[in-house]
Amino acid sequence: MGLQEVWFILIAVLFTGYFVLEGFDFGVGMLMPVIGRRKDPDCDKRRRTVLNTIGPVWDGNEVWLITAGGALFAAFPEWYATLFSGFYIPLLLILVGLILRVCAIEWRGKVDDDTWRRRADWGIIFGSWVPAVLWGVAFANIVRGVAINEDKQVTSTFFDLLNPYALLGGVTFALVFALHGAVFLALKTAGDVRADSVKLARRLAIPAIVVAGSFVLWTQLAYGTGWTWVMVVTAAAALVGAAIFTQLDREGWAFTLTFLAIVATSVLLFGSLFPDVMPSTLDPAWSLTIENASSSPYTLKVMTWAAVFMTPIVLLYQGWTYWVFRQRISADQIPPSIGLPAAKW
Repeated sequence: MGLQEVWFILIAVLFTGYFVLEGFDFGVGMLMPVIGRRKDPDCDKRRRTVLNTIGPVWDGNEVWLITAGGALFAAFPEWYATLFSGFYIPLLLILVGLILRVCAIEWRGKVDDDTWRRRADWGIIFGSWVPAVLWGVAFANIVRGVAINEDKQVTSTFFDLLNPYALLGGVTFALVFALHGAVFLALKTAGDVRADSVKLARRLAIPAIVVAGSFVLWTQLAYGTGWTWVMVVTAAAALVGAAIFTQLDREGWAFTLTFLAIVATSVLLFGSLFPDVMPSTLDPAWSLTIENASSSPYTLKVMTWAAVFMTPIVLLYQGWTYWVFRQRISADQIPPSIGLPAAKW
């Protein structure tokens, strides 16, 4: 195995880690208005409970995306350039959503005012739903291929990216992330918030199985290879198992299986893509591959040594963070808001 194959796998691992970890972050943000309904007298406490489940880890989870983007730029600069120029609008919308979400999470509790918190909540909701859907649309189009000409320029328009397969990918990512987030909330909370999270996970399980099953089957039949059938079966079985364990109130096992379903789906996507990194629908000869899109061997060698030393440190630190903040929380543990009064702000 050459360094080009190694870095393709590493980039796949980084994006998979991002989808698994940021996936439940997105799910938590997507479900916050459902778990903390406005008509509930404890609405704010319930929403703060929901946010506190990801409070210590959400920013660390986003590091996976930053690292994946940096690795993509350094290892496969042609892939990076073509992807970011051709997918400019969806990636810009993802970035806007992530910025809104970051600001809303960080500033929600700074002012003790219902209007302020309500606007922050909308930022969290928007910043969770939009990236979740658009990541599915983007990766479905990467696997499907776009119109790339001989100059490695994408000639597809934004509306060309909204094809049936890509839209199904967007709905799949959103539903699976929502289920992943509901199971995570059931695992990390206690009391009424946990009970409502379990009910919500049970309701989401069937739609997620149907939609995600359709997407992975379409991917396999249209773009997959022989060995990727294993990933299709794994993803489907994991989602069915997660639904069963949710019914049995075994949220630990359910979360493990939604985790596995996302991993299997990501492996299916990258496995179906290899050895291309961006197929061309105009002419297969114009497709970007791991050979014609990669950096020089020296660059890949230096990056490999850096990854060997730095990756274990990052993994150990993030694992320690999850261990420290492993306890459940409930709405009863949430103290009164101490933000500045709206008038003083």
